[in-house]
Amino acid sequence: MFKEQIIEKIKNKKAVIGVIGLGYVGLPLSLRFVEMGFKVLGFDIDLRKVQKLNRGETYIKHISQETVYTAWKTGRFTATNQFEQVNETDALIICLPTPLGKHQEPDLSFIHSTIQSLLPYLRQGQIISLESTTYPGTTEEEIKPKIESKGFKIGEDIFLVYSPEREDPGNENFSTKNIPKIVGGTTKSCLEVGIILYSMIVEQIVPVSSTQTAEMVKILENIYRAVNIGLINELKILAIQMGIDIWEVIEAAKTKPFGFMPFYPGPGLGGHCIPIDPFYLTWKAREYDLHTRFIELAGEINTMMPYWVVSQVMDALNNHGKALKKAKILVLGISYKKNIDDTRESPSVELIKFLIEKGGDVFYSDPYVPIFPEMRKYKYNLQSIDINPESLSQMDCVIISSDHDVFDYTMIQNNSKLIIDTRGRYREKLNNVIKA
Repeated sequence: MFKEQIIEKIKNKKAVIGVIGLGYVGLPLSLRFVEMGFKVLGFDIDLRKVQKLNRGETYIKHISQETVYTAWKTGRFTATNQFEQVNETDALIICLPTPLGKHQEPDLSFIHSTIQSLLPYLRQGQIISLESTTYPGTTEEEIKPKIESKGFKIGEDIFLVYSPEREDPGNENFSTKNIPKIVGGTTKSCLEVGIILYSMIVEQIVPVSSTQTAEMVKILENIYRAVNIGLINELKILAIQMGIDIWEVIEAAKTKPFGFMPFYPGPGLGGHCIPIDPFYLTWKAREYDLHTRFIELAGEINTMMPYWVVSQVMDALNNHGKALKKAKILVLGISYKKNIDDTRESPSVELIKFLIEKGGDVFYSDPYVPIFPEMRKYKYNLQSIDINPESLSQMDCVIISSDHDVFDYTMIQNNSKLIIDTRGRYREKLNNVIKA
């Protein structure tokens, strides 16, 4: 009975969609549901975000002001920090961070605390979808028992699915609409409702046999990228020692029409998924007395890259008769990749940390991050500086860490004493440019 009711409400667009967590995943998802005619309640504990959204304002660079304002103007999008309104929703989609703890163990505290907040307000006939990346088994082991403790029967009067997020901030070719959506359900009925829900906003649904399979799909996607980036970062170090341009090698290799996919080196690994998610599986594997050595090795290589870049900075400064201590260092770009404002797990931030620890006088420039964000592990009183011939000439070293397209690289090269290029932005050999 409840399955038919929720399916009918979804198909008629009378279902109220609740999205918990209005960040890089939750906000575009909310906007897509609004675009397709649904009423959406967005939940977030950050009152600043709630207030901005309820004024029709954006706070994420790649999500335009016009898009948010248009959704707000429909009257079908409201943000709130009051979890008792969960009772008003028919679908609850959880888009919360899943960081690592101090010892590389999964930190599910955001999910645990949120589920506890939701429990008093859940009701029959709702569907709950977890989108946060996590280890296989989380939905069944952590969420399902808590819902059942309130007397609900999963698959009969409440429906539970896992559908991993696949957002790629800054990618103009793919959005929520045209990225295929993986859906796994706790039961067959759960899967059926989940497919109907997401088919209203996504062009292609990819159903899988269980929530564990869906969770593993997301982990595989991110491990694949982490391992290949680790490989190319290691090869970069070797290529530099051999006097070979690794970026030229990659460009030539990717002309092969089969069996090769290009990955690019950098100062480390960043973002909300790739540096973190592989370790979720590593942690879970210990339950089965297995050690995921390949994953751990890639993690070690990617983690050490900021250290290696700093060593290159020190050597380059020494060759110019300058010590790193008290040297003026400018880091260009502190987001984890170019053309976005997302600094989560950014290797640029690690670079800044190590440079400061070594006694460097560190500055940064990033048009998308005007003030250094307060993070769990880092807190620096820094603001983005303007780059111009005068400011560049005062620096002992400039590090290209996130190569935003808005930077004037000709002007930077012409006015800098020393440039450490971690992104292969300068292809020709230049006297003041060192690739690292």
